[in-house]
Amino acid sequence: MMEETEKLKQKLPNQEFDYFKIGKIVISRWYWIVLSVIVCMIAANIYLWYTPKIFASEGTIKLEEKKSDLSDLVNVMGTEKGASKTQSEMFVLQSRNLILKAVRRLNYPISVYSEGSIRTVELYGDKHLNIKFIQFDSLNFYRPLITFKPVNHNTFNLTYLVGGREVKKAYSYNSPINIEGTIFSIVSLEGKYDKLLFKFNSIDELADRARGGLQINESIKNSGIIRLQQTDSHPRFAADFLNALMTEYLKYDLENKQLSATRIIGHIDKQVDSIAPSVRGLETEIGDFKESSQIMDVNASAQLEQSKAAEIETRRDALKLQLGSIEQFKKQVIAAEKDNVSLNSNIDGDATLNMLITNLNNLIADRTSLLGTYQPFSPIIKNIDSSIAKAKSDILQNVTLGMVNVQKKIEILNGQLAQANQKISTFPQAERKLVSLNRDFDIKQKAYTFLEEKKLDAQISRSAVLPGANIIEPAKVNPYQVSPNVSEIKQTGVVLGLLFGIGFIILIRVLNPFIYDKETVESLTTTPIIGVIRKFPQKLDENSSEILVLSQPKSVFAESVRSVRTNLSFLAAEKDQKVICVTSEVAGEGKSFVAVNLSSTLSLIDKKIILIAADLRRSKLHKTFHVPNDIGLSNFLANQNTIEEIIIPTNQSNLDFIPSGPVPPNPSELLHTDRMTFLIDVLKRTYDIIMIDTAPVGLVSDSIPLIRASDINVFVIRSGKSKFYAATIPQRISAEYNLNNSVIVLNAFEEDLLHSRFYTTKFSGDNPGHYYSDYTGYQGSGYYIEDEKKNWWDMRNWFK
Repeated sequence: MMEETEKLKQKLPNQEFDYFKIGKIVISRWYWIVLSVIVCMIAANIYLWYTPKIFASEGTIKLEEKKSDLSDLVNVMGTEKGASKTQSEMFVLQSRNLILKAVRRLNYPISVYSEGSIRTVELYGDKHLNIKFIQFDSLNFYRPLITFKPVNHNTFNLTYLVGGREVKKAYSYNSPINIEGTIFSIVSLEGKYDKLLFKFNSIDELADRARGGLQINESIKNSGIIRLQQTDSHPRFAADFLNALMTEYLKYDLENKQLSATRIIGHIDKQVDSIAPSVRGLETEIGDFKESSQIMDVNASAQLEQSKAAEIETRRDALKLQLGSIEQFKKQVIAAEKDNVSLNSNIDGDATLNMLITNLNNLIADRTSLLGTYQPFSPIIKNIDSSIAKAKSDILQNVTLGMVNVQKKIEILNGQLAQANQKISTFPQAERKLVSLNRDFDIKQKAYTFLEEKKLDAQISRSAVLPGANIIEPAKVNPYQVSPNVSEIKQTGVVLGLLFGIGFIILIRVLNPFIYDKETVESLTTTPIIGVIRKFPQKLDENSSEILVLSQPKSVFAESVRSVRTNLSFLAAEKDQKVICVTSEVAGEGKSFVAVNLSSTLSLIDKKIILIAADLRRSKLHKTFHVPNDIGLSNFLANQNTIEEIIIPTNQSNLDFIPSGPVPPNPSELLHTDRMTFLIDVLKRTYDIIMIDTAPVGLVSDSIPLIRASDINVFVIRSGKSKFYAATIPQRISAEYNLNNSVIVLNAFEEDLLHSRFYTTKFSGDNPGHYYSDYTGYQGSGYYIEDEKKNWWDMRNWFK
């Protein structure tokens, strides 16, 4: 018996992944995705509306960079950029001291804002409010925002906070305003504004604002080209600050390079200041002596000796001056750590000394650059410190030798001067006195002239110094915002909308606990499916009082019931009379609905059918047939009525009905009695098919004896109502009671791609299955009453 069913239960059918179906699942809820995209785009636009715009301005500086031999050594050791000054110059550009100078150059003491409905915008650049300071302390001034509202051409209102309390006062233009010690006046309002906000700027706050948006990097490695970028909420402020920063950097660099010449000029000025009074005094003393002694000039011999002595003394004083400069140079070398060492113009340096000084300066620059990367105690810095100490020692040794040579020259000149003085001592006293005065004057005058010449040389040298960098590209106002990126935000909104829409579809599928299609049933159980009953497209009454197979015989629903009827006829084919038990897991899955419609369609093929309402607890089949439920199956099982008394003929030929009767106190026990078996045996004599509508097997055990006594057990699973667990119940019952006559009917099926399984069942020869159709895709074929023409513009069809 039931050999076909037994074969089908050998193994689960093979299912293949259907990629095309995945696309159909996503497209089936296209309006969810569209709605999600719309919501995300609205969120993106709201974000763009409320997020302050950030603008960027860029400038470029080219450095004139020098390298030493140590740079190559450091590069070999793997240090990026070696001794290049680029990193140190970038550090200087980002230093707070230079940024403060740039901010001061901007001269931006007052910020004015326009308050909009969404955000407040800074009005930088133009004078919207002409404010004049009367008393302003740069360290202690009023910092919070002040609200300005014009009243008329002469007066306005100011609103501000004092001690946490809001103060609102009326003022006149050009009248003094005192707010916590800050005294100012508003001269005029430029433009038409209903409301403005303003505040007094602190140099430190502006520096923090500028430093926070400043980015500096090298455009190309080892190129010495520095790219500066300033981001700010106002594009003009960003450009103005960058230009001020680059200008201040060039000024700083020029002053730093001119520092050596400036020091030389300062040293010469001190020496000139010490010599000038002596020159003026000697000039006066010579004039007074000539007047008092009545001597206008000396003779030729005395004049010759005077000139010789003056020349010797001038050379000696020049050497003494050089000796003092060497002493000062030695101190500069010993103290040199950060600043470059420069050779004083009074020192005659040979090529060796110049080379040693250049090497020391390069080593100092290398150390300053590497300190931006390494700690002072690191091995590389210690090696440079050793090299610097060695370079200083070499310079001091060279200079010491020079000092010895100068001292020897001074001793020689002292001897020559003594000889000249001895000859001068033989002249008359008046001439001797005048010669001495002239000689002193000539010495001082030549020294003075010599120093002035050296000072002029240093000034020329300082004037010829150029900055070590050039502005290749000044910053310009860039009106296009860099943040938030409008196109990127909107693209992100579209992508997130798509992801959220698809993610919501996936989430609904993952959280779905219900069975929707036959592929899902086939993946859960080996119990065969004999048919899929379509969902009736129209609304049903509460009691399903209308037998739809009869009322709508040309509907897809009626055809799907006929398909189940056909497959039922092949089950237990060897029996002339069949007992068919219809059950489900829980109430509401349509077992009674299926039983009624199967019974009615079976009666149309000249089969004598009787439908028994065996759900003794809450049967509603009597309402379908519009008959009372006062007498029924429970009365017969309780020996209260005969079989003839409980059978009720229906309006349809070949179909009779036994109602459930009053609810008994012991329904399960009644169904286990011999009278139920006797009833079935008696009915087999009259009817070809006995259709039994039982109680849900998942809720009560009433139906178990009927299931075991039936020839065919039809388990009803309702699409969208039955859970995954329901599909395993027929197989479990069959295994527990050793049954091989269970089949499944999927009820109330309608095509819903959202919950459909993305696998397609492939039946093989070992598991051919019953032929049935879910009638998906056949609408419009002209065979069914639902095939009316649908217009594409009818939006109601889009959501089906």
